[in-house]
Amino acid sequence: MLPITTYPGQDISFVDALFTSTSAVCVTGLIVQDTATYFTPVGQGVILILFQMGGLGIMAFSTLVLLVAGKKISIQDKIIIQQDYHHTAAKNVKSLVKNVFIYAIAIESVGTLILYLNWHSKFTDLKGLFYSLFHAISAFCNAGFSVFSDNLVTFRDDIGTNVTIMVLIVLGGLGFLVLSESVDFLGGILRRQGKKMSLHSKMVWIMSLSLILLPFLSFLWIEWSRSMQGFTVREKILSSLFQVITPRTAGFNTMDLGSLHPAAIFMLISLMFIGASPGSTGGGVKTSTFGVIFAFIRSRIAARESINIFYRTLSLNLVTKAFTVVVLSMSVIFVSCGVLFLTQSGMSMEETFFEVFSAFGTVGLSLGLTAKLNAVGKVVIVFTMFIGRIGPLTFLYAFSREKAFGKYEYVEENVMIG
Repeated sequence: MLPITTYPGQDISFVDALFTSTSAVCVTGLIVQDTATYFTPVGQGVILILFQMGGLGIMAFSTLVLLVAGKKISIQDKIIIQQDYHHTAAKNVKSLVKNVFIYAIAIESVGTLILYLNWHSKFTDLKGLFYSLFHAISAFCNAGFSVFSDNLVTFRDDIGTNVTIMVLIVLGGLGFLVLSESVDFLGGILRRQGKKMSLHSKMVWIMSLSLILLPFLSFLWIEWSRSMQGFTVREKILSSLFQVITPRTAGFNTMDLGSLHPAAIFMLISLMFIGASPGSTGGGVKTSTFGVIFAFIRSRIAARESINIFYRTLSLNLVTKAFTVVVLSMSVIFVSCGVLFLTQSGMSMEETFFEVFSAFGTVGLSLGLTAKLNAVGKVVIVFTMFIGRIGPLTFLYAFSREKAFGKYEYVEENVMIG
């Protein structure tokens, strides 16, 4: 809200400042004011710092500060860090946090360099460097913020920009554990040493690739002669691939979403709901959650009591957790939609559901509803973004009892299902 962060005559209100800050730190990308024309370079820098912190995790930044200051990390904080970035107990939290920042800085630096080399002829050196840094960090953190008023529509046929942004989005959405294991796996192949990936990494890679390839072909088929009728073949391929990768919590766009067919919009909503992977910079209910649910359904169809995938057995507790996440997420989404229907006027159901799914999945895509929201609507989206980023299970645990009251069980009885 400092005057230096906005241009003269454009004082930002408290609600809009709260909305922008939440959208940045929750790496969502929904905006109520144009980032390019409303905020000064200082304001854009504040937004950049917020989505960098939000993308890598507040706990990781806090731990880094403690390590630099030479302070000790509590056992409880170590456990939280391990659960955020590792599927098993990590041996060394200091090494884990250090690796998170090394991977992030390395990938963002390479992305900045490639974008700068691609854009240096369009902008002055200092402006081009800032724009490249801003978009590289925004893409890797799956934030979706852009310093261009039309987002990335101008670069629709630019192969270098499209490929760089898409790769950054995918790498940021895989999760730091998967990135680390993938690097070790490739290194083992080059050194001709046997390296195995964990079940988590295998599931994330399979789900991620499936959620890119199948939606890409579907989007291309649906929109080929509709919204992309005037596009060249290259633009059609790049736009289709870009628009199915970006809903995985990134929020960039290279075409007008309002011109899409309802079937394509429904597919984007589904991708926004699934989102990225655990321990990543993205949101959503996570790819591994749907992988566990898929394994459960497949086992039931095959009449198996155990839940198997990749020659491994999943615990029933893991399946229960996956279904709980999905149910809680849908509950939050429907409550938010209900409040918006009651407090906003002139909104279509398609716009509202798209907006709320985008907020919960920390995506940032919109059909134009964000700018029309009143103060109550903005607060609803703020809470939706917040819960979507920290996760519905975390939000539930924060208000639940630490221990069950009393140890007893009632007589078991059945009810009809389905």
